[in-house]
Amino acid sequence: MWSAQDVARDQVRRQANGLDVAAVAEKVAEAAVRERETAEQLRGNGSFYAFEMDRERLAVIWLAQHAEWQRIRDLMTAAGWSAYEPQQDVQGSVWARERAEQLAGVLEAQSASGEQGRERAGELHAEVWLSAASSRLLRSVAYRAGLAPSQVLAQLAERIVVGEGGTVSVPPFTPSQ
Repeated sequence: MWSAQDVARDQVRRQANGLDVAAVAEKVAEAAVRERETAEQLRGNGSFYAFEMDRERLAVIWLAQHAEWQRIRDLMTAAGWSAYEPQQDVQGSVWARERAEQLAGVLEAQSASGEQGRERAGELHAEVWLSAASSRLLRSVAYRAGLAPSQVLAQLAERIVVGEGGTVSVPPFTPSQ
């Protein structure tokens, strides 16, 4: 959901809280080393850790973390802060607010999707692969009826009759809108 920059900014903002300039400078140096290591491992196809993750994303996250630690160091130096306090960081606060709004939007969309899913709990969504001949016939019928092929299949399925022996049939009908 979040970009590598968003992930880096969030992590750095939380980790930097209360750190002095010297500690932030150490974090800048550490991030520079990690950025270089991940870039080298990305080029060399080596294993990152005992677990594998998206190598490119990890390299981009470290690049972004390095840049964010530098931004915080420069901000603290320019403003003369003895310690980093996230609420004083105007740009960092704007980014954090944007991430929170983005997350709220995603959660709201998921909630709405869940509601729709509960409303359609009895529905079935399927993907059907047909032979070329059957596919041509279905498209022809759909075209003549002014429907999409999936609408013709839905009407066909609504008319299924299951016989005593488990046979399946569909009485003749004309697809309609």
